[in-house]
Amino acid sequence: MEKNLTSGSVFRNIVSFSLPYLLSYFLQTLYGMADLFIIGQFNGVDSITAVSVGSQVMHMLTVMIVGLAMGSTVMIGKAVGARQPQQASAAIGNTITLFMGVSAVFTVLLLLLVNPVVSLMSTPSEAAADAVTYLTICFIGIPFITAYNIISAMFRGLGDSKSPMYFIGVACLANIFLDYLFIGVFHLGAAGAALGTTLSQTVSVLLALTVILRQKTGITLKKQHFKPQAHTMGQILKIGLPVALQDGFIQIAFIVITVIANRRGLHDAAAVGIVEKIIGVVFLVPSTMLSTVSALSAQNIGAGKQERAASTLRYAVYITVGYGLLVSIVTQFIAASVVGLFTEDAAVILLGKQYLQGYIWDCIFAGVHFSFSGYFCAYGRSGISFLHNFLSIICVRVPGAFLASKYFTDTLFPMGLAAPGGSLLSVFICAAAFLWLRRQQARANIS
Repeated sequence: MEKNLTSGSVFRNIVSFSLPYLLSYFLQTLYGMADLFIIGQFNGVDSITAVSVGSQVMHMLTVMIVGLAMGSTVMIGKAVGARQPQQASAAIGNTITLFMGVSAVFTVLLLLLVNPVVSLMSTPSEAAADAVTYLTICFIGIPFITAYNIISAMFRGLGDSKSPMYFIGVACLANIFLDYLFIGVFHLGAAGAALGTTLSQTVSVLLALTVILRQKTGITLKKQHFKPQAHTMGQILKIGLPVALQDGFIQIAFIVITVIANRRGLHDAAAVGIVEKIIGVVFLVPSTMLSTVSALSAQNIGAGKQERAASTLRYAVYITVGYGLLVSIVTQFIAASVVGLFTEDAAVILLGKQYLQGYIWDCIFAGVHFSFSGYFCAYGRSGISFLHNFLSIICVRVPGAFLASKYFTDTLFPMGLAAPGGSLLSVFICAAAFLWLRRQQARANIS
């Protein structure tokens, strides 16, 4: 199950590692897509908006958990690359201890705050009750969401991106079946969508635990590895916490933009919610490269092969820029048809088309700064990733969306452009940080 990524073709390693991860990311994205698509077939705009708002909150929590788990992936990857199995075992054991505590706190806290969260989102009154129901059920499932994501992070640190793909594939099929059962047959609406999501995530965790118990991972876990170790947990948090905060701020920016759209009315809110789901699918390749670069680079850095780490970054940038250009151009011609898959409401389709045609250009620039972020994380410099995302949000993304909403009240296209504008700033910061880091490495080698 453990795979060495420090030798052979860099490009081939990227492809072989990223494709299973890409597919698993796609299947995970289908969770929210399936909820939104299926509820749109059986319920009205109010239910679509409720699920859209609720799933956006859950997505924020999920990406923060994934970001925090990045510290585990890097720690495990470096230990594997350096041929230090005891350090890998300690990283895995401490990851489990840390994240189970975090999930318990999150579950209790969010259940107590579910009504304020829905209110903070400026959810339209027609959708507020369903949004509360959706989030209450999903919050109960937070321990299972956490468990799946830390198990996946551990497998990827070991160089295995295929097993998480199988786990989420089974869960996705279960989610689609349960959505049709609860929403289509039992007419449970938003509550049915939440039940389908939570129960299917539980299935994926049970499957993962079964596989772990039956297969050899190459890592032996003992009671001592679960005991909190200050250095190990410190390193996990040092790398993972800035990434979690960065992802949290990004999602907060999305939520703020959703609030801005919600205040424009129900149709604008539904359009933005649908496009966010579409963007989630389109961004699979850029998002995959962040984790791919971090995992591959971590192993190579652990093995003392810094140039292979830099080559991994370079190939990732080539892949994401080419993909982003292709998708952005094609989307200009098919935006209305894509939005129309989720609703028959003409007003929502028109607004969604406008928003998507502006937003889609972010796929190019986001792919570049995601790749850089993976590289920085592998070197334990995840603070750089936090910095460029934070500046992007407060300087461009949120103020740009607000001003566009204020001065362009009859179209969502300018609001969509706020996202690529923010990512462009991130690219400039990442490029400068990369050059600085390379100079630091060169000086260290000389001395």
